[in-house]
Amino acid sequence: MALTAHSTIGEWLEDPTGGELVRGLLAQSGADPESLTPVLGLPLQQLVTLSQGAMPQSVVDDLVRAANGGEIPEDAEAAGWTEQITPGRFAGKTVIVTGAASGIGKATASRIAREGGRVIASDIAAEKLDALNSELPDIVTVAGDLTRQDAIDAVLAAAGDHVDALANVAGINDDFSPAGETTDAVWDRVIAINLTAPFKLMRAVLPLMEKAGRGSILNVSSEAGLRGNASGNAYTASKHGIIGVTKSAAFMYGPKGIRVNSVAPGGVATGIPMPPQMSEAGSARLAPFQQAIPTVATAEHLAASITFLLSDDAVNINGAVLASDGGWSVQ
Repeated sequence: MALTAHSTIGEWLEDPTGGELVRGLLAQSGADPESLTPVLGLPLQQLVTLSQGAMPQSVVDDLVRAANGGEIPEDAEAAGWTEQITPGRFAGKTVIVTGAASGIGKATASRIAREGGRVIASDIAAEKLDALNSELPDIVTVAGDLTRQDAIDAVLAAAGDHVDALANVAGINDDFSPAGETTDAVWDRVIAINLTAPFKLMRAVLPLMEKAGRGSILNVSSEAGLRGNASGNAYTASKHGIIGVTKSAAFMYGPKGIRVNSVAPGGVATGIPMPPQMSEAGSARLAPFQQAIPTVATAEHLAASITFLLSDDAVNINGAVLASDGGWSVQ
């Protein structure tokens, strides 16, 4: 069978020709083939996302050509899991999704829209939101910095007087610094984006949900919300904090017909923003534990978990923290 961009990385490495090509690419960048162990089940195409801009699409195209005598064969179906849309699952519902311009947020907004929902897509990246809007014209996009109250007000204005669900997805990572190194700038920015902004957006939609007598909120936490060895001090604190916000709101508003849950992703091929300067001490301490990640997911994998908890399919689930991490949390 011909190797394509949708063939898994594992299939490429197992193939005599494909394996040689991929190992040669890694050698050029000084990378160890063992670094691909957590992503063996992902399509080769995901290397573009995982590289966070370092690998252009042309590199993958060249690999496919080299493995197939200079031609790009007709792509077969993607290997492994494929997204299965549930038509009408969000029909008639207005859903706010933050961080919607890329990664998990984009995959979530896209799936909800394709399942019939009216999506209010928010992100600070206006140009990327425009690109999303060109793909899915029915999505309502609102560009803005959700750490500012005027941006939250704009999202609520776009949603109108009825909000059925909220997916707080937007987030950034920290510099992996331990507490003794964490600067005020890193702490304040990470807490503002990962914890304070989601809380304020929750606070804004809850009165609408109370009035309707129903609603669903999903806050994205992280593996770092479940353990102390997945990221730095500020990010870990913010993601533990969002779980606390989730559980408190679930307890307070459950009797009013509002469900509040959280998803804790592990490794995801999204290119989450990272600071340019990373803590050497923190990175060294975290490295062996991060290398134990059993698998890296795609944004669509996480969107499947998120949309399940947001939807009426999760009618009896409230205050839960779903570890969507490939089993990392049980190690």
